[in-house]
Amino acid sequence: MIYTVTLNPSIDYIVRLDEMNLGSVNRIQEDLKLPGGKGINVSRILKQLDIASTAIGYLGGFTGGYIEDWLSEEGIDTAFTTVNDTTRINVKVKAGVETELNGAGPRVSAEEQAAFEATFSKLTSADVVILSGSKPPSLPVDYYQQLIRLIQAQGARFVIDTTGEELVKALADHPLVVKPNHHELADIYGFEAERKEDLIPYGRKLLAEGASFAIVSMAGEGALFFTEDAVYHGWSPKGEVKNSVGSGDSMIAGFVGTYLKTQDTLKAFRVSLACGSATAFSDDLAQKEKIESLLPEITIQKLEE
Repeated sequence: MIYTVTLNPSIDYIVRLDEMNLGSVNRIQEDLKLPGGKGINVSRILKQLDIASTAIGYLGGFTGGYIEDWLSEEGIDTAFTTVNDTTRINVKVKAGVETELNGAGPRVSAEEQAAFEATFSKLTSADVVILSGSKPPSLPVDYYQQLIRLIQAQGARFVIDTTGEELVKALADHPLVVKPNHHELADIYGFEAERKEDLIPYGRKLLAEGASFAIVSMAGEGALFFTEDAVYHGWSPKGEVKNSVGSGDSMIAGFVGTYLKTQDTLKAFRVSLACGSATAFSDDLAQKEKIESLLPEITIQKLEE
């Protein structure tokens, strides 16, 4: 089973208008309310790939109920831990440039943490846990490391999709795959990323420091894929980018779900690219038909042995 962990979910309230004038009344032309959170996004894409998952994390209040109801309607299994505080709402204003107003997230008590962590005692060696996204401020700084220890105690594997110090610390625990973008990789290792060739030594370093696989996304230039034996560059055809949220989560879902199903790394990378691009070209996360239509158009080139 694949478990997706979203510690700080949200309702993403997306509003569109021609222009935003501060200090005056602005009339919204179009709005959309979606379940937000990186782990939740992964579960939603896995559903489009006909791959089962269970979404876990913290939910509370009427906003948490909205998210759980949405996932239930999509046929996604959930086992969230209920908290007394209310799940946050993130406002994304699209008016020429995009402006985001993100909530901090709920306070999670020690008792609620203990109830959530008890979920991990049910894991087996056949399970993979995908850890992704931000944490509510009340959780410990090293909370992901604490969860990794719980996962490994049950013999399960994990994927971590985060950045900076949290990602670096997790490498020694051998994540199945990591997926920084090119800017995040440059920040981690302190170098200038002007060409894709600049990324290759540092993508390899992610593997040397413990990751089994690494994908480094490069926005419109596709992504680099690092295995023990080779480096690949993959890309999809150009399209109109409508959605800057969830593309990376879609890539994680496509890779992990396909790899666990087929054990074919290049097929998993191909599906990963198709999922990421299909989401970028959609208002919400990608639908199955869009993913399947892009698969034959993905190009993968081996760069180095």
